[in-house]
Amino acid sequence: MKRFSLVSVLSMLMVVGFAAMAFAADGDVEKGGHVGMLMAASLLAAGLAVGIAASGCGVGMGHCARGCLEGTARNPELAGKLTVTMFIGLALIESLTIYALVIALIALYANPLLPQLTKIFGIAG
Repeated sequence: MKRFSLVSVLSMLMVVGFAAMAFAADGDVEKGGHVGMLMAASLLAAGLAVGIAASGCGVGMGHCARGCLEGTARNPELAGKLTVTMFIGLALIESLTIYALVIALIALYANPLLPQLTKIFGIAG
């Protein structure tokens, strides 16, 4: 439980850091500063996505490793097969975090919705 709370605290620090960067980058309102608010929302969403994905995948990896170690302790002859299965499971779990990171990077740097949002809300960009 201690490890889960550490991951939660680090995730929240990352979200607060992204939000602080976003609000610091907000420009003057007369010069299209509202676009900065949309980017702030993108930064906040990216921080939440990666933080939640990393927290969930970290917990899943811990359960996977615990199960493999318990299985090895009960039946040492199956250690090789259990280890191979554990590494495949860990790779699949880690891929979920990488997908969340890719989606967050798309939201930050190649946000396809930014032109439509600026048109909908009537924001000069």
